[in-house]
Amino acid sequence: MMIRTLTFLFSLVISCALLSGCNTARGVGQDIRGLGNAIERAVD
Repeated sequence: MMIRTLTFLFSLVISCALLSGCNTARGVGQDIRGLGNAIERAVD
């Protein structure tokens, strides 16, 4: 159940990042960092 929730959360964040259209490599890096933080908070 936890794996399914994390997979859904990961997919949702990736989709939002792609749809928001980050234009630069720095923007992509910030999105990935935010995704990592979100996953860490979800696991804790």
